[in-house]
Amino acid sequence: MAHPLEKFRYCPACGSAQFVENGVYSKRCEDCGFTYYDNPKAATVAVIINSNSEILVCRRAKEPAKGTLDLPGGFTDIGETAEQGVIREVKEETGLDVTEVSFLFSKPNIYPFSGMIVNTMDLFFICKVDTTENLVAEDDVAETFFIPIKDLSPDDFGLRSIREAITDIKLMVDSF
Repeated sequence: MAHPLEKFRYCPACGSAQFVENGVYSKRCEDCGFTYYDNPKAATVAVIINSNSEILVCRRAKEPAKGTLDLPGGFTDIGETAEQGVIREVKEETGLDVTEVSFLFSKPNIYPFSGMIVNTMDLFFICKVDTTENLVAEDDVAETFFIPIKDLSPDDFGLRSIREAITDIKLMVDSF
């Protein structure tokens, strides 16, 4: 696999072409000493389960993994907490208002975007909504619907962290 920063050829601080690999996840400028690290980007994922033991899923409208299933969520914005980010993403993608948020677990992931691999840290939250009357597919979502947790197949989900999370969620539900 190529170095995660291979597309960055010139130092962003001084413009030098002497911007070289400096370990697995960084590049360093041999002229000015600037070092850039490829740290994971924070992304949030909502796990919304209704009273019928069904989970809210979305069908991806865009690449990566267009047409596969997903859970609502996305990247956090600068200046917002992960909790604020998941609440915003659920509203943008489904029209639903999250009333409670509880951290569940995290999973590292890779997200192909613009010809690059973006390393992410996906933060999963159990989210409560009081009503699903306003459920719609918006933003980068083609379709939203609830599916019984017992009927979930990780293979239907296009992103690695979501597949792993679906497996974990099914195990959690089976243990109750």
